[in-house]
Amino acid sequence: MRDRYRKQELFIGKEGQARVENGRIVLIGMGALGSASAEMLVRAGIGELVLIDRDYVELHNLQRQQLYTEEDAAAYLPKAAAAAKRLKAINQHVTVKPVIENVDHHNIEQLMEGADVILDAADNFETRLIVNDAALKHDIPFLYGACVGSYGVTYPVLGDKASPCLHCLLEQLPEQSETCDTAGIISPIVQWVASMQVTQALRLLSGQKVTPELSAFDIWTGDYSRVDVRGLRDSSCPSCSTNATLPFLDGARQTRMDVLCGREAVHIRPGAKKSLDLPALSEEWASAVDHVTANEHLLALHYKGHRIVLFADGRAIVHGVNDIARARSLYDSLVG
Repeated sequence: MRDRYRKQELFIGKEGQARVENGRIVLIGMGALGSASAEMLVRAGIGELVLIDRDYVELHNLQRQQLYTEEDAAAYLPKAAAAAKRLKAINQHVTVKPVIENVDHHNIEQLMEGADVILDAADNFETRLIVNDAALKHDIPFLYGACVGSYGVTYPVLGDKASPCLHCLLEQLPEQSETCDTAGIISPIVQWVASMQVTQALRLLSGQKVTPELSAFDIWTGDYSRVDVRGLRDSSCPSCSTNATLPFLDGARQTRMDVLCGREAVHIRPGAKKSLDLPALSEEWASAVDHVTANEHLLALHYKGHRIVLFADGRAIVHGVNDIARARSLYDSLVG
């Protein structure tokens, strides 16, 4: 068993490797980032890995989500379950726990119980902000990561009272409206972001410090930046200030979803009101969706076999579905 991790142990030391093997990581999302990070962590010998995802494997996932196969897609296997099966075949000594659930303010604290590190691979910022607040409340490092197109970004939320949390940071950065489903993505940037996140996780688990830097890389152009963002911490932030209220844990900002009676449709209402530029989105999504109709009030389109009507305040009606989780997945694929 020792020989298995010998070369890694030469680098991080015996004590560091022992701490990795006793570590528990909770991974939020098992899409492209999640599957890449999970495989690296299991090969590194993490003690326990909790995989949380609400979605199932589809054929278009296989271009970048490395743990899944055509058989998984044909069987509509939940991503967490399919990933767990593959990961156990890679390293039987790692405890892999699949959780097929949607993360929300009701369950996040239970799901992350006992975690040494939380890895972000979510597909929307509402989930990330819920996890951000829970991680701050329980003093657990939360490693943010995201990618779209050829561009990726990472940032470690350390809860150290000197650097910004994700809530602080997002208030300072330009709003990102693109998603993988609307702008596309190439798999190499997934590997870069996952490598950065897993490196930060290994440093934390092995007792090393992590610098609170925002790292960004465009793998297509080669542009790379590292920014010390400690000056962006908001002393009045409701998530991490001295008088923090942890607003994303009380449910007030949680997206509401209702099945519309007799219509085979789901109405989605974001907890925090949005202000969407519908004409701009209709142009931005032109190659990703079909049958687009836009006016000053709404944007109607067909996406993955469903008619979706999106309103400027972020509300949406997803037709042809009664499954709330499926409707939310379609919504997040477009709006993020």
